[in-house]
Amino acid sequence: MKCIRTEDAVGHVLCHDLTQIIKDRYKGARFRKGHVVQPEDIPVLLSMGKEHLYVWEMVPGMLHEDEAAERLYALCRNEYMDRSAVSEGKIELRAACDGLFRVRSERLIAVNSIDELMIATRKGGTAVRKGDKLAGMRVIPLIIAEEKLTAAEAAAGDAPLLELLPWKRKTAAIVATGSEVKKGLIQDTLTPVVMEKLAAYGIETRSVTYSGDGAENVANAVAQARATGAEIVLCTGGMSVDPDDDTPGGIRLSGAQIVTYGAPVLPGAMFLLGYFEDGTPVMGLPGCVMYAGATIFDLVLPWVAADVPVTRTDIVALGEGGLCLGCDPCHWPTCPFGK
Repeated sequence: MKCIRTEDAVGHVLCHDLTQIIKDRYKGARFRKGHVVQPEDIPVLLSMGKEHLYVWEMVPGMLHEDEAAERLYALCRNEYMDRSAVSEGKIELRAACDGLFRVRSERLIAVNSIDELMIATRKGGTAVRKGDKLAGMRVIPLIIAEEKLTAAEAAAGDAPLLELLPWKRKTAAIVATGSEVKKGLIQDTLTPVVMEKLAAYGIETRSVTYSGDGAENVANAVAQARATGAEIVLCTGGMSVDPDDDTPGGIRLSGAQIVTYGAPVLPGAMFLLGYFEDGTPVMGLPGCVMYAGATIFDLVLPWVAADVPVTRTDIVALGEGGLCLGCDPCHWPTCPFGK
């Protein structure tokens, strides 16, 4: 920072706001901190009585905050994201569509470990809606050494730090298990809840099949569900470890490869996830989906809807943050559950 003659300030960066006062007409910041002085600004500055200015001297190897923000944006951009104009050295990103938001966490940490710059994001691995804010980025000082942006680019690697994947799977079939449901002894109150949750992701329920009890009956019903061409198969009920709960066995008998039976999430510990050879996912949903505001189903469904394969490692990682606090009223998804 140095003090120079106003006439010599073209191309340099102002270190503070400059206020202009015009009696009975205007009072406010005429030039903002970080503004790069242009030739046409000189007469205005002189008319404001500013014969000298405090500026950051732009020398080779230094970048203005706006240019640096553009470099940070280039590390994050994705075709399904909308950006803001750069304002006071900051750029923000919003979702251009509904989808699954993902963050390359280790790379983001590496970038943010570099002094004098930052990228802040919402939690990765979560569903977002069109217009939701995703990230903001800027550098801390008004000017920054270009070598720090070069280091950030190296830390980020070749792939974007952020990713937004639109929903791809559009159809589902539900297998409701249990003889008491098939016989009409009790009302099926779980299927409507599941259908509503699917619809929130633009997923149409093609069929609902009532299998009754028995692993073989469940397996046959799953085969019928797959025959509809549905892109997701969901089995409801019968997911506990009781001897007469046959849903997990029926899903195995149907030919699915099981990723996990059980998850470190409450509610939803008895959740099952598997895939058929053609990549079609099948889920076994415990009864908590019917009455809890948010469960394991709400955490996994966005990944499945975006056609992102879910591994056992992904399920295990849900343990931290996987405890619903049971707030009344439920604030999902604006809460710490699954985050």
